[in-house]
Amino acid sequence: MVRFGVVAFLLLAACSAEAPSPAGPGQAAPAPAAIDEALARDGRDIAEAQCAACHAVGEYGESAVPEAPPFRTLLSRYRADVLEEELINGIRVAHPMPDFQFNPQGADALIAYLSSIQQPAP
Repeated sequence: MVRFGVVAFLLLAACSAEAPSPAGPGQAAPAPAAIDEALARDGRDIAEAQCAACHAVGEYGESAVPEAPPFRTLLSRYRADVLEEELINGIRVAHPMPDFQFNPQGADALIAYLSSIQQPAP
């Protein structure tokens, strides 16, 4: 019975121990919101560099190419997880679009940005 008490104490102590910070010793880990904001900023940079020639990539404005949907309503047309996979594997759409593939980190950043600017579809 004593052995069970010792084991239970050690398990409880291990569960209550603070996990090491991914930022390193003596540094606070970034807050999840800060990580999301940084990821969305990276996604905005990708959108502006790779997509803005055709799509409206911000919170207002019309797309330069009428068939290219504005990014602010894109997730009302496509599920984020499906769009992310298609960005990684090479997206296929009905309107003319350049042939490209994003790496998983770039696709994740672009989806984070899209999520941050979504508005209801008109």
